[in-house]
Amino acid sequence: MSLPDAFHEIAKRVNNWGRWGSDDEIGTLNLITDDVVREAAACVRTGRRIPLALPLQQDGVQTGMIPGRVNPLHTMVQINQEIFGPGTVACSDDIVTMGLQAATHWDALTHVSHSGRLYNGRPADTITPHGGAEFSGIDKARHIVSRGVLLDVARARGVARLDGGHAVTPEDLEAAEELAGTRVRAGDIVLVRTGQIQVCLAGDRHAYGYPSPGLSIRTPEWFHARDVAAVANDTLTFEIFPPETEDLWLPVHALDLVEMGMPQGQNWNLEELSTACGEVGRYAFLLSAMPEPFVGGTGTPVAPVALL
Repeated sequence: MSLPDAFHEIAKRVNNWGRWGSDDEIGTLNLITDDVVREAAACVRTGRRIPLALPLQQDGVQTGMIPGRVNPLHTMVQINQEIFGPGTVACSDDIVTMGLQAATHWDALTHVSHSGRLYNGRPADTITPHGGAEFSGIDKARHIVSRGVLLDVARARGVARLDGGHAVTPEDLEAAEELAGTRVRAGDIVLVRTGQIQVCLAGDRHAYGYPSPGLSIRTPEWFHARDVAAVANDTLTFEIFPPETEDLWLPVHALDLVEMGMPQGQNWNLEELSTACGEVGRYAFLLSAMPEPFVGGTGTPVAPVALL
């Protein structure tokens, strides 16, 4: 089934192919300039650090709904082993097998394709079994540090958590922006809180994933107009799931990653940040969300920290 005309019309309006040159591999991360980072650093007033990642554990958020995306399997390969002989310093080492998008993560621009194409018009078949992503792998996003803005949609709507059928609209984003008391600007990383992570934290992994609130197909144009560098939220699927339009699966992924070249993140725990921002009445902060540089990776675990 081909994508509908309405999708392609939005795609044309948000398309950034060639905007930073035909060789570009990082998309909207180009918007995070030195000036943007200097201004972001000025957001740090108290030094309070708020972690935004879920624990990496075998009993994680994955339920098998997404084939092959396994929770972290942690194994010890040596325990207190005196590898240099008896009486020497003993070492313990461990390994992990996991899906790179298993928990709190960034999607690389190559995470999805449509119509046989990736960001900047590159062929989807440049992703190979052994090499991964030849272009725009997550290793190309060498540093993701900028001003973060929490758009607390749930708080702006006066609820602890949006219901599972709620598609977050541009109007929702603007209401949350008004609550935040700051305007989202070029180079910002926007964090959209729905409150859905509360379901995961309460232990119901299946209900966390389905049904889930998330971003509407109308939101990519809003992010494009504001020149947002990246967007993350507190859900498994990022966009509303099941989808707004029957049989139109992951259209927001395709618009954000393929057309716009904008990284997106999922499974971010924004609860403590929401409380802290509400207490101080300030929703902008320095955000450090450095990707692990897996060469050719189509995503990566991340342990983001907001600094207030």
